[in-house]
Amino acid sequence: MEENVKNDPGEPVKSEKESLLDKAKKLVDKADDFLEDKVDDLKQSEAFRKVADTFDKAGDFVEDKVEDIKQSGVKDKLDSFAEKAGDKAEDAMSKLKDFGKKVAVKTADKLEDIAENIKQKTNVNDKADEVDPKV
Repeated sequence: MEENVKNDPGEPVKSEKESLLDKAKKLVDKADDFLEDKVDDLKQSEAFRKVADTFDKAGDFVEDKVEDIKQSGVKDKLDSFAEKAGDKAEDAMSKLKDFGKKVAVKTADKLEDIAENIKQKTNVNDKADEVDPKV
């Protein structure tokens, strides 16, 4: 330590900082080694192996099911269903348009009948007013 101390007052502080930095690096290296050892121990444990096997089996199962779905033609069935639903929707719209036209014609006829009835009643009342001298 005496070698590190010189007449320059800033120099010993620098050596102490370097020494603390070296100690911190060593401590980090030891912690890293410790963690690596514990991870290796964990990987070699029976529980880890069982979890890894279960995870692999689950992945295989999902892949198999995805392949089954692809081979079962679900996409084609859904496309066919969508096409049929579209056709039925077009038929329903056509029927609704026809129904709307029929309702409009019947409504117009009914309004014409009502207007004719009102006109006839108005004409009858006007004639009655002309003929009746009491009023």
